[in-house]
Parts: sequence; structure tokens; C-alpha cells
Amino acid sequence: MRATQSRGVRLSAPADTFVALATMLTLDELIVAGDALVGWLGWATLDELAAAVAERRGCRGVRKLRLALDEIRAGSRSPGETRTRLALVRHGLPEPSLNHDVVVDGRWVACVDLAYVEARVAIEYESDLHRTDPSTFRKDLTRGEHLKDVDWWLVRATAVDVGRGVERFVQRLRRLLQTGIHGPHDRRSRDMTVNIG
Repeated sequence: MRATQSRGVRLSAPADTFVALATMLTLDELIVAGDALVGWLGWATLDELAAAVAERRGCRGVRKLRLALDEIRAGSRSPGETRTRLALVRHGLPEPSLNHDVVVDGRWVACVDLAYVEARVAIEYESDLHRTDPSTFRKDLTRGEHLKDVDWWLVRATAVDVGRGVERFVQRLRRLLQTGIHGPHDRRSRDMTVNIG
């Protein structure tokens, strides 16, 4: 097992720690850990994880590790984003883009956690921080309005949506994807004449 030093303490290398976690974590927890290592933490690459798994042929948990490698993505920035992506894909939706910059007519509008670009559907995973931190809450509201202005839907996902409420959540997204692929989301401005004065 490879080792590294941190503040004078000897630690196993991140890729080896990932392999060791296979005997303690569920498949989804392992994918969350892998996404963190190759994503927001930046402590390992997917190739390093794959090499560490290849060295453990025949060891306990290696099958789970191989399954996890197939679903680890470098673009995820939080456990909630990873869980949302897994819930969507496992319920038959296409894999969304991760941390997608929405740019319309050359103008940056927002960066969203997950996106179905062709249908103009953005998904933001909302942890309790989004509700309890005033600054984060205000940014979330503004992002949603800016996306609406350019005919993107912003769907907010919570732990319930990717847990026990996943069926309903996926049905809603499926409807929005169909609508977005076939035209504008908001037809009100096209169907009404506004009279001011």
C-alpha cells in the first residue's frame, strides 16, 4: 500500500483508501467517495483509482469497486449532486451534464449542478445550507430567475426527491424534458397579448 505524509502523519494514498472503503461502504457511497476524490477534492484521478482497483484482483470488494468505477464522474461537486445523478440515470433518464455553464447568445447566465442542455432543464441539489444560509438562499433565487428569463427550467432537488420521492421526481423531469425538447417551456408570452395603459 502506498503512503503519503500530511503534517507529519503517515496516511495511505487516496486511491488505496478508496479501495479499502469497498468493504465498508455501499456501492452508492463508494461512488460518492470516488466522485469526491476525482472531483471537488482533486486528490486522485480516475486512472489512479482504476490502477489501484486493478492491483486488487481477487480481493474482497473488487467487484463492487469495478461497478463504482463505471459510475464515477469527475465533474460532481457534492455528494448531493452525485446522488441526484445516480437517481436519474438509474430510473431511466439520460445522464445529465455536470456543473454546466448556461450561456445564451454569448452571455453567461449561470452554472448549474446538473443540466439537460437540449431540453433547457437545469437541476440544483438543495442541501439545508441552501435554506439556512441567507447569502446562498438569495443567490439561488436570483439564479432561478435568470434561468427563467432565458427559457430554462430550474428544478430544485432535495434528499427526499432522490430518496423516497424519486419516482415522482423522475416523472416530473421526464415531462419537462419532453416539453423542452419540443419547444419553449413558457408559452404564456406567446399566447397572450399584454395591454398596458
